Parts: sequence; C-alpha cells; structure tokens
Amino acid sequence: MFDSLLFDLMLVILIGMLSQWIAWKYRMPAIVVMSIVGLLVGPIFDLINPKESMGDLFSPIITFAVAIILFEGSLNLDVREIKGFSKPVGRIVTFGAFIAWIAGSLAAHFLAGLSWEVAFIIGGLFIVTGPTVILPLLRQAKLKPRPAAILKWEGIVVDPFGALLAVFAFEFIKFINSEVTLKSLLLFFAASAFAVFLGWIAALLIGNSFERGAIPEFLKAPILFVIVLFIFVLSDEIMHETGLLAVTAMGMKMANMRLTTLNDVRHFKENISVLLISGIFVMLTASLDPEILLEITNPSIILYVLAMLFIVRPLSVWISTIGTELNVREKLLIGWIAPRGIVALTVSGYFATILLENGYEDAELLTALTFALVLSTVVLHGFSIGFIAKKLNLTTTDESGVSIIGGSRFSAALAQSIKETGNEVLLIDESWAALSEARKLGLNSYVGDILSEQIEYHIDLTPYRYMLSMTKSDIYNAHVCADFVPDLGRDHLFQTAFHVGKDIETFTISGGQTLFQPSISIYSLEERMHAGHVIRKTLITKQYSYTQYLRERDDKSILLYILREDGSIEFFTPKRELQAVAGDAIIALTSPAKTIERVKERLDVENGGSGLPYEKIEELFTEDTNGNRPTIPGDAPQSKK
Repeated sequence: MFDSLLFDLMLVILIGMLSQWIAWKYRMPAIVVMSIVGLLVGPIFDLINPKESMGDLFSPIITFAVAIILFEGSLNLDVREIKGFSKPVGRIVTFGAFIAWIAGSLAAHFLAGLSWEVAFIIGGLFIVTGPTVILPLLRQAKLKPRPAAILKWEGIVVDPFGALLAVFAFEFIKFINSEVTLKSLLLFFAASAFAVFLGWIAALLIGNSFERGAIPEFLKAPILFVIVLFIFVLSDEIMHETGLLAVTAMGMKMANMRLTTLNDVRHFKENISVLLISGIFVMLTASLDPEILLEITNPSIILYVLAMLFIVRPLSVWISTIGTELNVREKLLIGWIAPRGIVALTVSGYFATILLENGYEDAELLTALTFALVLSTVVLHGFSIGFIAKKLNLTTTDESGVSIIGGSRFSAALAQSIKETGNEVLLIDESWAALSEARKLGLNSYVGDILSEQIEYHIDLTPYRYMLSMTKSDIYNAHVCADFVPDLGRDHLFQTAFHVGKDIETFTISGGQTLFQPSISIYSLEERMHAGHVIRKTLITKQYSYTQYLRERDDKSILLYILREDGSIEFFTPKRELQAVAGDAIIALTSPAKTIERVKERLDVENGGSGLPYEKIEELFTEDTNGNRPTIPGDAPQSKK
C-alpha cells in the first residue's frame, strides 16, 4: 500500500493484536479471525504482501518465531502432571499419533497429490492439536472431566513433537532418496543428540542462575528470550534443523526443574508469544499467492481435508484406545475433535521454505493445504463441539461451582461454607502464604495468577460457574471480572466492594457485580473475621419465613448467598433483591454476640423458659481446639446436598 517495510511490519502486528481482541470480545477462535483478516489485507485486497516487502528477512522472522513458540509450548510439559495420565491419553499421544502420521501421509500423497517426501513430512506435522485452540473449545463446551482431560493433554504433549517428527522424517527421506549417505544420517542423529544436550545444559545454567539470584528480576525475561534464540541458532549452525530439538529440550528441562522464579518471567513470555503468534499468522496468510489460495478449492485438497476429518482422526483414536476404559460416546467425541492451530501453520511455513530450497516444488502448496485444514477443523470443531457433546451426554451439569480469587481468612471460611453445600470450590492466589488458611481446611487451592494465559494448562475452570474476585487490590478485582466476561458472562462475575478511603472515581473499568448485602470491602470482612464473626446457615421454613428472618437478623450481619433447595446458590448483591422460600437456606456473616443471644432464646423456648445461664451458653459456643465451628441448636445442618 505505502511500499514501506516499516509500515508493513506495523500493520501486521496491529492486525494481529486487533484480531486477538475481536476473538476475545466475541468469543471466537482467534485463529479464524486472524485468518480472515490476513486474507482480506493480503491476497484479496492486496494491501500488503509481507513476503515481498520483507524479502530476505521473511524467512528468519518465521524461523525465530517458530523457535520461541516451540520453547513456550515445551515449558508446559511438566512430568509431575503427565504422571497422572490415564491409559487412553498415553495411547493416543503415542500409538495414536503414529497411526495419524502414517494415515495422514498416505492421504496427503494419494488424495492431495503431494510427493512421498513432502507427504510424510507434513503428515508428521499434522499430528498436532494445538492447546491454544483446544482449551477455549473445552471451556466453551463444558465437557465432562475425562474427555476434557484427554483432549487437553493430547494437545499439550503432542504440540511440540509434531515439528520434531517432521524434522526426522525430512532427514530420513533424504537418506532413502540417496540425497545423503548413511554417514551423514548418523551424523545428523549425533548432532540431534548434541542439540538436546545443549538445550539441557542451557536450561540447567539459566535455571540455577535464576534461583541463586545471579540475574536481577528486570533482566530475567530478556536474558531467557535471548538465550533461547542463541541456542536455537547455535544448534542450527552446527547441523541444520536441529535447533528445534534444542529449544524443545531446553523448555522441557526448565519445566521440570521446579523453578520458583519461572513464574516471574511468565507474563513476559506470554506477551512475546501472543505478539509472535499474532504477527506470524497474519504474515503467512497475507503472503499467500492468490493462485495458491485458489488451490484450497481444488477437489483433491478438499478430499484430503475430508479424509483427515472423517477417516484419519477417528481411525487413530479408535485403534489406539482399544482395551481402554473409554466408552463409545467418548471415542466418538474425541475422534471428531482435533483442531489444528497456529503451531501447525507457522511450522508448515517454516518447512515449506526449507523444502523449496531443497528442490521440492510441490512444497509450494503446503501453506494453502495447511490453511485449509486449520481453518476447516477450527470452524467445524469449534461450532460443533458443544452440540455433539450434549447429544452424546458428555457435558457437565449446570452446577454452581465457585472459583474465589484472593486468599484470606474470610475467603477460606466462605469457600468452606460453599463446599459444605456440595458445590465445587477453588481458591486461587499468587501467594502461597495467602492460601494457608485454605490448606488448613483441606480446600482445593492453586498458586498462580488467574489473568495468566497459562493457568488453563494447569487447572480446569469448567466446573466453576461463578467467579468471586476478592483480592486486596480493587483494580485487580475489576480486571479479573472484565477479563472473564466473554467466558462466564457478567451475571456470574462478582467482586468485593471498593475499599473505603480510595478514590473510587478513578476506577473507570467495568468490573463485576458488587458482592454481598450490604456491600463490604475485603478489608472490613477480614476485620470482622478477626473480631470473631462467623458464617452461619439459617433454614427458611413455612413456620420461619424469609421476611421474619430479615426482621429478626442482626442489623450488622452480612448476607452472603442463598442456598436453594435444589443445591444451587445465588449471591447477594446491593442491587439485586433475592427472595428465599421454604426449603432455602440463608448464609450470612454474623457477630458472635448475636449468635449467642439466639442460642439462649432457643434454649429458653425448648426448656420452657428456664434456659442455661448466659455464661454457660458462651462456654458451649466457644470453638474447640481444632477450630470447629459451633452447631447452633435449631439451626440448619451444616451440609445440605
């Protein structure tokens, strides 16, 4: 458009980030938005052509991006989490991946018309199902735990290995075609082993430097970024195509070193990954030749895509899971869902360049072929996973699970009361110490940042219908609620009231609904907990109505939520008037003095007016040495399922 490299670079990044925002805002797969926008500004309207404007820089940029993306993906391969694999997951990522490679390669050769060499390389690459695509789909569909876990971990484990499989397939094919000797092939394997060792050593050195404090905080992320690129280039200079092995090995080693400082660089790493993925995807789609783009409508490519969807994927899943505990319905769903993502397209662009340089002219079709498969799988699987999962009865019920952001004494007590209702509850905080009370109570907790993209790699947020943000940072609470609006909806997002004394007019972000009635800040809630206030449950009956409860309750008590007779819960807010009927229970934070008075009143009634002395009631009310809360005579039982 302006015939400027600087303008094209700026436009690529801008388009990529706008596409990511549109995808987040309207709950669409980011890869679909980026594909459409990239095609519009590239081959359709011919506004930019990054491949032409960048010239010799195009290939190195793609190469560096692939290195960073693979390193970032391998950082999620924590062996401690993989140890919990069930038999189906292990089968699918090993035997199933091998079947998918062979069957996909045959389809690429006989249906798409690719040469054997290119077909086997691309077949190895297409075993991947990227987690950046599959995780949003799982959250959207609300699958049951087993199929969701299998699809999630398949994407995480296989993601970095598809590229490595393509690398070894390329070298082996060159040997079969007598392009390299046996000595050269063995030399490549030796260089590969050295690349793995180099990545392992680099991870060890940089990890230990982080832990010893030898590198200051502000330099950790930039140094890690530079070291990854250096190791990639060094390995690739020693032997072409081994750089991918080195950065993958480096990422896997760091993932399993239990580094306490790894989270310190996670935000920077995520930001870089998002920028690279967005930019590279737009670069590749905008650089597609219009003639090559038209090849997507070629009947042979359409047949290939259909074969991958309806033959290769189901075949690999059904054969590899023979003898496992998976039922027919789960096999049907898993055999259908296999969206290829950004890694597949970026790495295919990387291999297309290498193959063309080595004289494989049909590699020119790789980007168009990959684009056709990626777009069709993301669209078809994205729009069908919820419908098919419901038809197969593989979705979770509409439970009232609650995730609580922010660890404190009050949040732990609130979580305990929710757990006693039979609903799932999870506490999340960036501080291990802040979750100490939750651990004492045996509650599910996770140390991490809820705003981190990586959190979904480690915990499943599907069972949690509500999110309560109750940290001591009001602006952080608002950001959490705003960030999860596309996923949960504003009706299911809550935050504690702004702390008195802060200039709340400076907060312009639209957060979640304000919690409790009357509204109260987390600071005030903590003060009440330290003053001895307790969370109590009161059952509403035909004899004891909700109106009577409101009339008799302590005017200083805080209404937290209503437990409905069916087990669901609804949170009180200042702007929402909830009504309770017989069978419901009111959960409130009340002062100990008012609680003792109610105990005395009930004992008086039950004993015909001659109740116990006040001091005796206070003694009975005192918590025991284990911190167990008192049971108030006549109140609702603590558990209601």
